[in-house]
Amino acid sequence: MPNNSFLQEAARRPEVHGHRGCRGLLPENTLPAFLHALELGVDVLELDVVVSADQQVVVSHEPWLAARLGRGPAGERIDPRREQEYNLYHLPYAAIRQCVVGEWPHPEFAGQQPHASYRPLLREVLRTVEAASQRLVRSPVGYSIELKSTPTGDGVFHPAPAQFVELVLAEVQAAAVQARTTLLSFDARILQAARHQDSTQRLCLLNEAPVPVTRLFEELGFVPDVFGPDYRLLSPLLLQELSAGYPALRLVPWTINELPDLQTALQWGVSGVTTDYPDRLLKLLQ
Repeated sequence: MPNNSFLQEAARRPEVHGHRGCRGLLPENTLPAFLHALELGVDVLELDVVVSADQQVVVSHEPWLAARLGRGPAGERIDPRREQEYNLYHLPYAAIRQCVVGEWPHPEFAGQQPHASYRPLLREVLRTVEAASQRLVRSPVGYSIELKSTPTGDGVFHPAPAQFVELVLAEVQAAAVQARTTLLSFDARILQAARHQDSTQRLCLLNEAPVPVTRLFEELGFVPDVFGPDYRLLSPLLLQELSAGYPALRLVPWTINELPDLQTALQWGVSGVTTDYPDRLLKLLQ
């Protein structure tokens, strides 16, 4: 069974990370989803960012217009076979802003309530959420911002890592939320660029492959502040390895939605849980 730092962590309340706001409840990565998650009481908002043709940091999981989420710039339905042709890195934000998302039910989330919206800029999300936190008289929320990047996507779907990180850090710093922000990525190059540009920035390495943690960190070149594995990779053996070798490391698995899995994560004493249903997790914690 897990021991040491993770058993100590179990005595504390883990952070509730609202995945893409609260994707199980409202359309992902939209202002309505972020604001609803804030009202529910999440500790951290998890979101994804890409870059537009005019170098704006846009909140979106895919660097293209996903057909399942909404329409194209002219209000047209998007053919799923051609969605990557709607490359956000080749579109100015003014065109992206016109693309409606969330007006019909999500095929994977039967309980998600349709709510017509749009892909906001990162700066708009930060400004809106900060103002809402003050109105709600609640503690400031944290931000987990995933930079969507791959080596084959450089110059095609996004800028190279150094420029990508520079654009995102500029927005975070301008909003004065850097101390509450963690940058996430599956792409080690993003975290390496972030560490080079600002050694104080909190970083999280995401992982979805059964690769030894020691190898992941060796390839990264340093131990990140947070490790974010696919929750299906968790096991007592992995927890023991992390506790023994990296006692200061925070563990925030993703994306845990079902009650038995949420209960198991809480028993194992993770630092936080990323979930599409923060309402379920918050109810458990009560």
